[in-house]
Formats: sequence, structure tokens, C-alpha cells
Amino acid sequence: MDAAALRARIEEQIRRQALIEPGGSVCCLVSGGADSTCLWHTLRELGYDVGALHVDHRLRGEESAEDARFCAEVLGAEVVVLDGAGGSEAELREQRYSVARDRLRATGHTASDQVETILYRLVSRGSATGIEARREDRVVRPLLTVWRDETAAYCEAVGLPFRVDSSNPGTKRGVLREQVLPLLRTLHPAADENILRALDARETLPPALAELLASPAGSKRVDLGGGLQAVREYDRLWLERGPVALEGEVAWGEWRIRSTLEGLKVRGWRPGDRLAGRQKKIQDVFVDAKIPQSDREAWPLVVRGDEVIAVPGVVEHEDVFVAKAPAKPAPSPNGPPRQAYADGDSASESDGKRQPS
Repeated sequence: MDAAALRARIEEQIRRQALIEPGGSVCCLVSGGADSTCLWHTLRELGYDVGALHVDHRLRGEESAEDARFCAEVLGAEVVVLDGAGGSEAELREQRYSVARDRLRATGHTASDQVETILYRLVSRGSATGIEARREDRVVRPLLTVWRDETAAYCEAVGLPFRVDSSNPGTKRGVLREQVLPLLRTLHPAADENILRALDARETLPPALAELLASPAGSKRVDLGGGLQAVREYDRLWLERGPVALEGEVAWGEWRIRSTLEGLKVRGWRPGDRLAGRQKKIQDVFVDAKIPQSDREAWPLVVRGDEVIAVPGVVEHEDVFVAKAPAKPAPSPNGPPRQAYADGDSASESDGKRQPS
């Protein structure tokens, strides 16, 4: 074990994910096991201002007391006693995360924990999601690029003792660790690494989009920023622009839309949209106008609040002027085609007419 090389990998993860400010303060949530002991030691060696905190659930009698003594005496941890009798694994975890919320906290979750989490969520939820490097409640995971056997090897290399939790095999994570994963490795020796790759594609996605893809909801919309929204309708997913204020002229695909009215916006069609003051759904307007279904999601609507006041090319409004840019002609050997109208001009102004309904 090259202890310095392992610390360098951990520092790279911290900097890449912006988990801890350089030289900043962090409180390690420690159990006394190899993972959290390795975390506590490496962060100190990397120059961070490290504290430690241990939560004693008092579930294993003298063994729990020994864990607490070890964390206090060897790691200098503050010990908090929270009675966990009768609590589920999830409830005990939330108990641990309920302490020291005013501080940046770090946990010793490793790549091995990540693999177990992916497998458990595939079985229980049907989605390949894992542990986040940073939670919204200021909990960070600097060891997600380190394997469990590496943390034990690190502790041995630097002469650090650590505790072993005898209750681990009886937990859900323990069943995966002791029974499921060994069987998977008989199918392929790189089973752990290959399971971890299930997150590779998701890590490149914006978090909101990844959540949308994982959501079991039949209909959902998320804002991706930059005026872009992702929409999911059961097994269909598409991107559309968010609402744009109709100030001056708005270009939306082939359409140019202009109005002197205030408070108007241009956006895409949403299921359930209706014409202002009428019961007719925009979906029925599209059907009556023989607008192909493939074109509807990109078709602009002019709205005031949630009310649709105009559908360019289909339903007019006396104070909304629209024009559709003509298709560009094929390139000519005699030179580029002449522009249909000058930049910034609206075709509706050039002919003095609005689009008929």
C-alpha cells in the first residue's frame, strides 16, 4: 500500500467535486471501522482542520461501548449517545445525520459502498442510482473513489488500529457484501467495477435530468437552466425551451412573434392547455388544424399567465403579430440566395397582415 498515493487520489476527488475548501474545517462522522478511520487520518495528513464525532446507538452492549471508547481515545471524537433501540437501518442513519448539522460533515463511504448501494436500489427501486458525493445537508463523501480493502490496507500501512462491527453481516448491506457480490464475482472477476460503471452515464447528466429519468412519475417537467426544460410523459422524453418574455420580437424556430401588449410570454405546448376564455383544449386545436403530432411539442404558444391567447398560424389575436420564415432555397451555382427579409424585420410588418387562423 502506497499511503501517499491513496491520499493523492482522495485529494483529487475532493478538489474535483469541491467537497472541502483547501485547508477548511470538516467533522468526520466516525464509527471506528477502517473506512472512517482512514478518512479521519487522510484528511488530517492532507492539511484539513479535522474533528471527529461518533454516535453511539447502544445496540451491541459492551461492543458499542468499546467502539465509543476507541473513537474518543484514538480519534479524539466527541461521542453523542442516541438510543437506537428498535430503529430500522434507515432510521439509525437519519439519527447519525441529525447531529452537528451546523458543520461540514464527512463520511467514510467508499466505492465498495457505492456498488452495494447500486445493487440494492436496482432491486428495491429498479433504478441504477448511487451515493452522492455531496448531500444538500452538508454531508460529503471523499472516499467514493477508494475501495474498502484499500482503507484497511491504508490503516495497516500507517499503523492505525480500527474496529470491526460484528453486526454488519446481518444488515441488508451485509447480505449484499457477504452473499450476493461473491456470487457475482464468480460470474465475472470485475463484477464490482462493472456495476460501478452503471453510474458513468448518469454522472455526465445534470442532476435534475438524472432525477427525471429515474422518476417513476408518468408526467413530470424539470428546469435545466438556461431557458431549457426537460419533459417526460411516460416513456417519451423531450427538451423544450422555457417561457420567453414577449418583449419586442421573439424568434421561436421558424416563427417570428411580436406584440405591444405587456405581460405576454411565448412557450411550448403543455398537456391540458386551453384557449383563454374557452373550454377547447390546445390539443384539439392542433387536431382540427391537422398539425402533425411530431410538430406539436415545438409549436409556440402565446400566453398570459396560464391562459393561451394565440397559437401562431392557427389561432390569431388582434394584438399579436406572427410570421413564418420561408424555407431556404437550395444553394445556387450563381451565389447565395437572397434573404427573405432583413435582419430584425418581421414578415408580418412587410405585408401588413397577421397570419390567418
